[in-house]
Amino acid sequence: MKTRLPTALDLDPTRYGRVALILGGHSAERPISLKSGAAVLAALQRLGIEVTPIDPAELAGGRLFEALSPARFERAFLILHGRGGEDGQMQGALETLGLPYTGSGVIGSALAMDKSRSKQLWRGAGLPTAEFALILDQADLASAAGLGFPLMIKPAHEGSSLGMARVDNRDELLHAWREAAKLDAVVLAERWLSGAEYTCAILGDQALPLIRLETPHSFYDFDAKYQADSTSYLCPCGLSETIEAEYQALCLRAFQAVGASGWGRVDFMLDRHGKPCLLEVNTIPGMTDHSLVPMAARAVGIDFDSLCARILATSLRETAGHG
Repeated sequence: MKTRLPTALDLDPTRYGRVALILGGHSAERPISLKSGAAVLAALQRLGIEVTPIDPAELAGGRLFEALSPARFERAFLILHGRGGEDGQMQGALETLGLPYTGSGVIGSALAMDKSRSKQLWRGAGLPTAEFALILDQADLASAAGLGFPLMIKPAHEGSSLGMARVDNRDELLHAWREAAKLDAVVLAERWLSGAEYTCAILGDQALPLIRLETPHSFYDFDAKYQADSTSYLCPCGLSETIEAEYQALCLRAFQAVGASGWGRVDFMLDRHGKPCLLEVNTIPGMTDHSLVPMAARAVGIDFDSLCARILATSLRETAGHG
């Protein structure tokens, strides 16, 4: 049986009580989290939800636990992007406090945040992903180069395309690894994918319409995601209904394979043969004016406020998939 999540029209604000909106944080994605949080805060307020923004970066030591006490709040809406919020740390803290929260649980969050482990899980489950090698130190550069150029270099535990670079030779590989290693001790080298790029938003147990991403940049980097006006988002994505449904099912399987739940986004690309290759799972995707989940939701008639209502509903234990 599919879980039905409420819309803005049938949301009962009293059902959720006082909500802590956790935003900001310490990660490299803090600026995006603050933008996402501002949009979600306004939506929850329009819905009549009693909501208070909480920024962990402004609360030192045990003050965060005091601020999130179950005596003050009934649940938490998590809109922290990146480390400390999307990797299971905050989920673990909320589990300890006994405070229900939106989205994926501790394990699903931690696995989805780790690109290398996600890819290993997908391989084990028979799901397609590009060939890759881990770079832990300079000695691993040889095995990365063995995949063949060009390569995509990316930190294993970052989002928003931070630290990512295309490399076409060994000198560029060395430089890109050094830059990525400033953000993460674990760096991923992935065989370059030359086909179209798509993203699939997940809401409850439903895969929303695919969005095709097109950019004049060499790849969908930070600037293309958040700043450039030259990025195109195609929804409908241009695929046949049969192929789109096939890719949606693949993304839902990939999402569930890493233990994610509630809501999120799965990114994938086509290789030079036109076959899909999974890239990563985002368990707390952006909710800004450039963000993809709100765009996909609009394609099926779910406005931003209704989307926030449905995400808030994942904090209910019977639909949360954690704890």
